[in-house]
Amino acid sequence: MRIDKYLWCIRYYKTRSIATTACKKGQVRVNEDIVKPSREVYPQDVIQLRKNQINYRLKVNEIPESRVGAKLVDIFRTDTTPKEQFEAKELLKYSKDYYRKKGVGRPTKKDRRDIDDFTEETSSI
Repeated sequence: MRIDKYLWCIRYYKTRSIATTACKKGQVRVNEDIVKPSREVYPQDVIQLRKNQINYRLKVNEIPESRVGAKLVDIFRTDTTPKEQFEAKELLKYSKDYYRKKGVGRPTKKDRRDIDDFTEETSSI
């Protein structure tokens, strides 16, 4: 089975064209080699893919006939992604909370609403 079709079948990508694009961008590796979307996948292959800033590692157990349900995905692959990858994603989420330095540039709509709420509270006291 083609690598792009396999990644679509085991639900790592929502559409096959997105999986194809990821392969073309070099985000997918099979046995440490960057692959084209047409590369065939066989059982016991190790796939590495980068998606949403997480480096996933999977081992192919079996090849599905077609797209499988979410509950059946574990039959066809073994996920060996290190837990540190998911923890780093959580830390990145917290660091993005304050992306704009205070006092720099025009306030966003949310900032303006927060300021309005604060001034209303202080004026009513």
